[in-house]
Amino acid sequence: MKCVRMGAGVMALLWCLAALGGCPRPEATEVRLGVNAELTGSKPAVGASCRNAAELLAAQVNQAGGIRLGDKAYQLTLFIEDNEDKAESAAAAAQKLITQNGVVAVIGPNASGNAIPAARICEDAKTPMVSPWSTNPKTTEGKQYVFRACFIDDFQGQVMAKFARENLKAETAAVLYDVASEYNKGIAEFFKKFFEAAGGRVVAFESYTKGDMDFSSQLTKIKGANPQVLFLPNYYNEVPLQVQQARRLGLTCPIIGSDSWGSEELLKLGGPDLEGTFFSTHYAPDIATEKARKFIRDYQERYGKTPDDVAALTYDAGSLILAALAQAGAPDRQKLRDALAAIREFEGVTGKMSFKDTGDPVKSAVILQIKNGRFTYHASVAP
Repeated sequence: MKCVRMGAGVMALLWCLAALGGCPRPEATEVRLGVNAELTGSKPAVGASCRNAAELLAAQVNQAGGIRLGDKAYQLTLFIEDNEDKAESAAAAAQKLITQNGVVAVIGPNASGNAIPAARICEDAKTPMVSPWSTNPKTTEGKQYVFRACFIDDFQGQVMAKFARENLKAETAAVLYDVASEYNKGIAEFFKKFFEAAGGRVVAFESYTKGDMDFSSQLTKIKGANPQVLFLPNYYNEVPLQVQQARRLGLTCPIIGSDSWGSEELLKLGGPDLEGTFFSTHYAPDIATEKARKFIRDYQERYGKTPDDVAALTYDAGSLILAALAQAGAPDRQKLRDALAAIREFEGVTGKMSFKDTGDPVKSAVILQIKNGRFTYHASVAP
């Protein structure tokens, strides 16, 4: 039998014919998944946690032999884009992941100001998107292809309003928030609505704009209103300065916040001024389930630190997509979207989720307190 060798020119011709449909294309051997994260900009800790958790999940899937869809196994390939914590970059990153990288779905963005414009791109392109951390209702509102792994701001605002009224016994409250941020503004308004509905009075409702460093004018007005609690629904990189300035002005009331406090960078930046403060979030490592404890151990082994809520929610977002892919049976965007929409119950690292004909899960929140320079579990709040 003679061995036949093909020259480089013949091989090139055959590849060209394949590209033009002259012969069958090679079968897909990978599932492409996009990650749209805040790797640079004002919240790099958020992006790092998102990327880390996505890479951990992909490594675990591939080490176990890949994703089995029907009778085929596929490797999970990540395409990670930096949205720079800017709305326009988040939209551009979503567009690139969909049109250039050909991903079947997108994880992220995380911050609501980035997730909302990216969601519009994904919806128009009929590409499933699951945001780990965006809690603003507008992210999924009116959309068929956009989902999330976290609770939404009206629930979170209600949780903290109830906590302030019932646990802290506060009759009056003040709020300081970023008026230009969809997330900060939205949760501030929900807190005000629910605090007043519970019989309390919001005696100061002060705003600032992203990038501000001096909050003394707003905090002086807040101090003059003599609130019994101060609510700061702002990001981990802003809160430490706000708390420090409030304490230096002599504001002694309890200070509470939202899930945007969840990065350990908050502790490094805020120091002892944050001691005794409370905030709502998505999970507590110190009361984790066995599923969550395994994730925490794996994350610590790979990265040398405890995963924050963004990491846990990213792992859940990716796991939701994988569960839906298994039901879809193929790396097809429409089939994946339909499978995601059909999920009713899911147990993730951050707890049990129930979906009821929307992309928003119904799930519990936890309240953490900063004690001895650490995040410490304080209470759980069911929907």
